Amino acid sequence: MSKPINSILITGCSSGIGLYCAQELQQRGYTVIASCRKAEDVKTLQTSGLLCVVLDLDNQSSIEQGWQQALTLANGKIDALFNNGAYGQPGALEDLPTQALRQQFETNLFGWHHLSRLAVAHMLQQQHGRIIQNSSVLGLVAMKYRGAYNASKFALEGYTDTLRLELANTPLHVSLIEPGPITSLFRQNAKAAFEQNIDANNTRHQNAYQKTLERLEQQGPSSKFTLPASAVYKALLHALEQPTPKARYYVTFPTHLFAWLRRILPVSLLDNILKKS
Repeated sequence: MSKPINSILITGCSSGIGLYCAQELQQRGYTVIASCRKAEDVKTLQTSGLLCVVLDLDNQSSIEQGWQQALTLANGKIDALFNNGAYGQPGALEDLPTQALRQQFETNLFGWHHLSRLAVAHMLQQQHGRIIQNSSVLGLVAMKYRGAYNASKFALEGYTDTLRLELANTPLHVSLIEPGPITSLFRQNAKAAFEQNIDANNTRHQNAYQKTLERLEQQGPSSKFTLPASAVYKALLHALEQPTPKARYYVTFPTHLFAWLRRILPVSLLDNILKKS
């Protein structure tokens, strides 16, 4: 019988999914250590009553220091890690500077790997633990002008499947959550990344980029299928508390739909649908 999960480290808690899950789990009685990249966000969360540490996924020493501080706050025992901190870099791949792609992977994959290695070593030593990765529907199917994010999430899917297989004969559990559109600051952060790294005026994609910016600037839900962060929290709770958590949790209708279409449709037909998305 698996041991109960009492303490959890969550990355990317300045807003959105990470913040909501940290607050809800704390109210449920968990020892929650939230983490943020910026010190001012950490202070804000600490003021609100959350235990919080600085953990910048782009910086290995920050990851190591954040992990050690989280361990101290959790009295030397972390039962679960929810890797959530990430962002999306929009833009056509042909217009994407290599450094921008490298940065996308640094935040969305390499930082997660470094933190996961620390967590796995700790959890193997204590002989129980869970790692939950917040992926995306864009880890299942690709969409135009999201190539950097697509690539990082496709990589995360393969990474997590491999980790699950390698830990199969241990007491550790590994799960993926795959949300579609969720209410958050994701579009706001993506717009900043787009404006920083993409030259929207010197490209054959200029008209498409105008639509991209309009989408990123849109207020309110991005689609009629957008769900609140509570939908991800529900999946996270199952992954934390069930004796045998699922390998994958589909969240939102688009994720269920595209996972099904990917299994049944020829590539050409699926491409036709995705080209219009």
